Amino acid sequence: MLDPASKGEFSEEETTEEISQLSYLQLSSLALSGDTAYSEKTSTGLPEKTGYPDSVYIMAANIFQGIRFENSPEKVLIKYGNEPLPSSTESEDESFQRLAYELAFSALKFQDILETMLIDSYIFPSTIIPDHLNSLIIVMLYDFQDRKFQARLISDNEESVAEVLEVENLLNSFKTKLAAALARCRIKHDALSIYHILPERVRNQELRASTLPLYAWINTCKISPEEVYHSLKKKGYNKVKSVLHVHNKVFAVDQHCYDVLIFPSHLKSDLLNIDLFKDYKLVFQDKSRSLAVHSVKALLNMDDDILMVNTGSWYTVAHMSVLTNNNASKIFVCGVQSQAKDPDLKNLFTKMGCKNIEILHETFINLESKDHRLQKVKVILLLPRCSGLGVSNPVEFILNEHEDTGLLKDFSQGGPSEDKLHVLAQQQYEQLTHAMKFTRAQAVVYCTYSVYPEENEAVVKKALEFQDHGTKVQSYRFFAHLKTVLWDFPRGALVKNPPAKAGDTSSSPGPERSHMLWSN
Repeated sequence: MLDPASKGEFSEEETTEEISQLSYLQLSSLALSGDTAYSEKTSTGLPEKTGYPDSVYIMAANIFQGIRFENSPEKVLIKYGNEPLPSSTESEDESFQRLAYELAFSALKFQDILETMLIDSYIFPSTIIPDHLNSLIIVMLYDFQDRKFQARLISDNEESVAEVLEVENLLNSFKTKLAAALARCRIKHDALSIYHILPERVRNQELRASTLPLYAWINTCKISPEEVYHSLKKKGYNKVKSVLHVHNKVFAVDQHCYDVLIFPSHLKSDLLNIDLFKDYKLVFQDKSRSLAVHSVKALLNMDDDILMVNTGSWYTVAHMSVLTNNNASKIFVCGVQSQAKDPDLKNLFTKMGCKNIEILHETFINLESKDHRLQKVKVILLLPRCSGLGVSNPVEFILNEHEDTGLLKDFSQGGPSEDKLHVLAQQQYEQLTHAMKFTRAQAVVYCTYSVYPEENEAVVKKALEFQDHGTKVQSYRFFAHLKTVLWDFPRGALVKNPPAKAGDTSSSPGPERSHMLWSN
């Protein structure tokens, strides 16, 4: 239980100073806009945030607990416990997970400000709070200020959680003092909102993410593109050349990948209820993964096999399978160390109509080029673990590509530490040079989500030096280096020939990426 030890000392009648500070800043302008909290329409047609279900707060608190920043012992003012809060079965729901990750990420970006508010408002140390609830207080405080310190709307059907209600009552009882603390923070930083206190790099990244379209590839094992177009048209979607700055129900065909469709981002909730997505006939996935598998497809003969390394999302494997459905190719996927996953994966691939996938339980580094299963492998698709700073939406990336939640900490700071970047680059180098030992392979497609040369050009250059030192590896040469302007375009693809239109940048706004092409 929360124990407001001396709550009487901080009654609402004694907040004249705080209220005067707020008089010109207005409570209505204190919040950071742009989050995806549950909302309703106001009389003016603008969304009014109403808060989250209790289970989302619990999930977000547990996520935040694992990624929060830790101060040195002498600077610790708020202590966080080590025990996670008990979560409900709703934690497996994808929509709830997305909300929880977004809330935890927002709280992480503003952790210092939120902690300052708690101390400046005298919630700490005037209230005795169990350490394990402090993560919950942080995420709920972020949402509270984002709702302009207005009460949360609770559904009659929602199952309440005692810890959430306790924290909510505590924050409500300090509402005016919290609002005043936030106002003082904004005055100190001369900021219109706490959003403007963020580093410019983080703000630019968020702005880019808010304008990104949705990408979905067509599962041609189950449906033809023409049938998809017809089905979407029946649902009220019109085919256009570009979805940029369009707010209607429209879609466009991607100019680089013929089987990829583009939708405005605000349509995702509507699209998820369409049978095309429920039946795996259309699959949401970042375009960069589609570019990677299309790069591989451009290099294959009819009976060439493929080895995939560090695939992340299984949808990448499925897409590769769909593209080679009419070939005699076999796709080997290494690194699936838990055999308990095999039935689930086979069930997923069966539902998607994929038949040419073989799972290997060895890690890539432990596979040998003379392995009898891999003698027909002509292309290796290497998707190494990387910093991921080329991604615009880290939450979607974590959920879709099964990445480490620690990525959110790097994003909130604008990048990883030098030590972490060095470790990642070394791992990438080891995997790339190991791939070059497969002497029967004719090409390696190396693709990262990183914007750092240390994980791209530098790794490639070092790998070339590795083959020049007389080590027995396949002989590769530099083929081309294309500068492209694409949404989340991947860096560092080592391939023999570019996919069709790979250099066409006429209508693809976004951050610059490199696409490097090699041939043996």
